[in-house]
Amino acid sequence: MKSKLLILDDDEAILQLLAAVFEDDDMEIILETDSESAVNRVVSEHPNVAILDICVPKKSGLEVLREIKQIDPGLSVIMTTGYRTTQNAIEAMKHGAYEYLTKPFDIEKLKDVVQKALECNLLNRKVRYAELSDQISDAELEEDIMIGSCPQMIQIWKMVGKIADSDASVLIQGASGTGKELLARAIYNNSKRADKTFLAVNCAALPETLLESELFGHEKGAFTDAHCRRIGKFEQCDGGTIFLDEIGEMSLSNQGKLLRVLENQEFERVGGNETIKVNVRVIAATNFSLMKAVNEKKFRLDLFYRLRVVSFYLPPLRERLEDLPLLADLFVKKYSRQYDKRIKGLSPGALDLLQKQPWEGNVRELKNIINSATLFCKGDILLPEDFESLLQVKPGFKVTEINVQRSGDEYFKAFCSLLEPVFSEICEKENGSVYDTISAGLEKALIHLALIRSNYNQVTTAKLLGISRNTLRDRLERYKISSTE
Repeated sequence: MKSKLLILDDDEAILQLLAAVFEDDDMEIILETDSESAVNRVVSEHPNVAILDICVPKKSGLEVLREIKQIDPGLSVIMTTGYRTTQNAIEAMKHGAYEYLTKPFDIEKLKDVVQKALECNLLNRKVRYAELSDQISDAELEEDIMIGSCPQMIQIWKMVGKIADSDASVLIQGASGTGKELLARAIYNNSKRADKTFLAVNCAALPETLLESELFGHEKGAFTDAHCRRIGKFEQCDGGTIFLDEIGEMSLSNQGKLLRVLENQEFERVGGNETIKVNVRVIAATNFSLMKAVNEKKFRLDLFYRLRVVSFYLPPLRERLEDLPLLADLFVKKYSRQYDKRIKGLSPGALDLLQKQPWEGNVRELKNIINSATLFCKGDILLPEDFESLLQVKPGFKVTEINVQRSGDEYFKAFCSLLEPVFSEICEKENGSVYDTISAGLEKALIHLALIRSNYNQVTTAKLLGISRNTLRDRLERYKISSTE
């Protein structure tokens, strides 16, 4: 499908000039001289980029900008004018314009700005709006999609469009469950390295020595279990992008080695003397303040500044509740398809219930709640009662209730406290299959959490759970659990 460019200008000569400029760019050109018609075309045509003249009859270009940004916050809008007034530029950018250009046009600059605006908008195909959610393809439903149309998320998309093609290091900060890896993948997918390797490493999942080997590789005999040479992640994604999650958990020793890679793009394997040169872009993420870690002498200040060439902050879900209906709609579609159901959406009461929750687990928590509600839903609309039991037990099951020196009895008490408030309702819904339903749900939850804990490594997951890899594969297939993030 061709990208669409909307141009609003009351000067026919300008319209024809711009139509000629962009006719070879494989874009569908929509020309309008009337502001109302331009607004209507945004509703009906969903253009990717709009060029609006500020001085048009009836409604000014700034009024049109405000209106169409209400209709489609992700639309990349370029404002143009023949008057070099500072206030117009300020107003345009304040109301969400992508760029502000003055006439007469520098055609090459205009084409460059339109191309960058288009790239920014194409990233926003991951940004869905409630009215347009049906446009999400089946292929996209199969994978995790980062979405959002609130002002904070739109600013993030715009920033991604600006920095994706650079080689600058990126630091993504945000609470657990906000989608830091998805943002890292969005940056990668829109970069010039998109045809190269992307590798993700959880710095908290491995002890110091194993993390060093994982990142930089090792030579044969470097340590007890080093039976052969191993190539590390930095070598594996030479020319590509590496995502270092939970970077704040990295030891000071490994931080020093990472700093050298960032500065010189070179390192040695563990136990080796050969200097390996690579060309890797680093995107790092943390769920706590690195500046606090710096002040506590747990994180190197020089590495912090080297990582934070470009910095993103992902807001928690409670700060972007206007995106909740959009997220909920996407997850309902995803899991309805996965469980072969025909659920149309959420009732107003269910949506109101969800919007009143604190969402400490952010988008990940919302996703898991809707997953469970969709799985057990008996009708074609998710109602408040489909969520109430899930939301009620959420705060009741706390790690602190199970002693670290855990025993079967302590787990027994914890699970009793978890099930007791909702057991009667479960019995009514699952009469005759309570045991199978609950035990299957528990087994699926254990495998799901173990996969996350093991960074989706099936061998490590099987060892953690104490089951064979064949058993794990059987359960992954039985419960339709994704074995990748």
